[in-house]
Amino acid sequence: MSPSFGSALAELIPLALVIALSPLSIIPAVLTLHTARPRPTALAFAAGWLLGLGALTSIFVAVSDLLGNLDKPPSWASWLRIVIGALLTVFGLYRWANRKKSEHSPAWMRKLGSLTPARALVTAAALVVANPKVLFICIAAGLAIGTAGIGQPQVWAAVAYFVAVAGSTVALPILAYAASGDRLTQPLARLKDWMERQHATLMAAILIVIGLLVLYKGIHGL
Repeated sequence: MSPSFGSALAELIPLALVIALSPLSIIPAVLTLHTARPRPTALAFAAGWLLGLGALTSIFVAVSDLLGNLDKPPSWASWLRIVIGALLTVFGLYRWANRKKSEHSPAWMRKLGSLTPARALVTAAALVVANPKVLFICIAAGLAIGTAGIGQPQVWAAVAYFVAVAGSTVALPILAYAASGDRLTQPLARLKDWMERQHATLMAAILIVIGLLVLYKGIHGL
């Protein structure tokens, strides 16, 4: 593994964790396990989520290729990280200040219990784009990969790595349920209920910590 490739993978971890640890990523996945056909619906949702993350990130890898040379990191890459880190931190502080106003997950999530497998696939892909945090992080990840100064095979390996980490908390519970069946229904339901109560506080803390990490990475790169 080249030093540039290892550095690129390390930089993707905090970005991927913003998506992976977001209650608004995990709760919809758990809700698909309470549909009329939980296994096929949940598996279709996981597939749509992973495909959506991969496609959106890949688009901005291609955009970064148009903005600069992939053979070496452009001079604006560190400033991009600083902007991303600052925005994440500020948004996290805003969410923390307003955490008492949103103690429950959005009302639209209740509709996920009526999804069919086909609709679950489309819904998951649409949520990647419709959720501003997920959209923003995929854009940041795509640009970070594209400006890392690594070759094309490593670029797409980095995309796969980012998608695997970012989508792990959606895919793994669903795959575990598909393998073990109803034994996980109650534990996952309790997890969903707890995250619904705490999602604002959790999301604020995650955004602040990871925003500061990305900000430090950008300043260190100047």
